[in-house]
Amino acid sequence: MSLKGKTLFITGASRGIGLAIALRAARDGANIAVAAKTETPHPKLPGTIYSAAEEIEKAGGKALPLMVDVRDEMSVKEGIERTVAAFGGLDIVVNNASAIQVTPVTQTDMKRFDLMHQVNARGAYMVSKYAIAHLEKSSNPHILMNSPPLDMQEKWFAPHTGYSMSKFGMSLVVLGLAGELRGKGIAVNARWPRTTIGTSAIRNLLGGDETMQMSRSPEIMADSAYAIFNKPAKSFTGNFLIDDSFLAGEGVTDFERYRIDPSKPLAPCFFVPDEPKAPKGVVIGGKRDIRGVPNPAVSG
Repeated sequence: MSLKGKTLFITGASRGIGLAIALRAARDGANIAVAAKTETPHPKLPGTIYSAAEEIEKAGGKALPLMVDVRDEMSVKEGIERTVAAFGGLDIVVNNASAIQVTPVTQTDMKRFDLMHQVNARGAYMVSKYAIAHLEKSSNPHILMNSPPLDMQEKWFAPHTGYSMSKFGMSLVVLGLAGELRGKGIAVNARWPRTTIGTSAIRNLLGGDETMQMSRSPEIMADSAYAIFNKPAKSFTGNFLIDDSFLAGEGVTDFERYRIDPSKPLAPCFFVPDEPKAPKGVVIGGKRDIRGVPNPAVSG
């Protein structure tokens, strides 16, 4: 498997999961368009499009830092066109950029609701739309969404309806676009983590340092994405994958290496359905929870 010479357009690639995917591909000698908004350092968020590009180059890839706002049609269109002009084509699109606010309806401002839908569902739709004509020319084209399986249960919506609508909206794009593009040989898949992933969103919005320690590193998302990109696009499409279950099916057995703190129980991510089960030996929540109370853990 290799992505040498392949060109990837990754939204939200200045940090976190997007950057991890970029660095994994860069080790093969891939070309990476770092499509993100952060041009200058942020006091609470690490990385810019330029620092990410520097890391990618050091890892062995070629980088093109692009200031792209996935809410803006012209910004997206020009970003993709600049990528194709710089690298001679486009092979892989990763819709990773995401906005989040996990609040109930009564506590969600409409401005924030609009932002989540513009970035998540609409952004993924629009980036994919403008990439299709270029992906058609690739020998193994892929579109990947960082979005959940379509497990439409009340429990996934009730705590944060606005956010859930926007993320499941991304998955609806996968459902429709996989069918629309199957005849063109363009793969469209979704991949979602079983556990929380140690990113700035976790530290700043979803539990702070304690949840960070109970998370897996972004590398599990990068490794699962890498394996997806090396699948034949004509036959591997329309899938809604959970990171560790998919990797287990690819022969991975060591999931301990992804844990940020192996002494802490793993925190489950939301939107993960009952099936597929966790790989053998993987315990979510630990034998006891963080208070020391016995916990009926979910394990493989």
